[in-house]
Amino acid sequence: MVPDAEVKIIDIIDESFWQLSWQERSEKANKEGITLLFDKPKEYTSARLVNIVKKFLNVNKAGHSGTLDPKATGLMVVCTGKRTKMLNELLGCDKEYEGIMILGEKTKSFDSETEVFEKKDISHITGEMITEAVKQFTGEIQQVPPMFSAVKHKGKPLYKMARKGEVLERAPKIVNVKVFETGELNGNEVTFRVLCSKGTYIRSLVSDLGDKLETGAYLKELRRTKVGDFEIKDALDAEDFINMNRSRE
Repeated sequence: MVPDAEVKIIDIIDESFWQLSWQERSEKANKEGITLLFDKPKEYTSARLVNIVKKFLNVNKAGHSGTLDPKATGLMVVCTGKRTKMLNELLGCDKEYEGIMILGEKTKSFDSETEVFEKKDISHITGEMITEAVKQFTGEIQQVPPMFSAVKHKGKPLYKMARKGEVLERAPKIVNVKVFETGELNGNEVTFRVLCSKGTYIRSLVSDLGDKLETGAYLKELRRTKVGDFEIKDALDAEDFINMNRSRE
């Protein structure tokens, strides 16, 4: 069974924080610790966003609530100082995603990072067929982590081996897909929404669905919209954060 994580209420910064001087903000971020919500831009790594917080608030200690692939966008929770102790709670909570998948094509990375190596006809695929197939990927399922992932083998991330063309056998893990909804089939694109437990790879979910339909599929776009009770609507733009902390007067 995949347990539901119980997350304590974690306050995020409000308008009063931005009324402080830069020095006061930096001191608060270091001594008490703060929680920030970011809308991660495409092509940013998760580590880059954490480093921006460290640099522009002069923070010694900071971390995030779960990695987002560079090509994905959306919600990242960053904690500083003493608040970093709460990150384990956030890592264990459910996450919500919205995205677009491409049917009839396959890539080795299961997303747009690598080139399409196989194409199949999807003219026979209907919305009803997709809806029916999705049911088999809802609830507790076994999922094999993709080779293009940060999962480590003997201390080395799998994606480094995958980029050299290596393929290793990976043990499946149990994850809980609580919601898997798909929109209409538009050409070869299908929109979707997923609410899932920690450790779920959306790229693998999409690829497995494509295999079930016998057409193949890969993830074109992905956006994280919720982490526990935190929502993307309350998130900061990274550039806005930089501009608000650029001046140290």
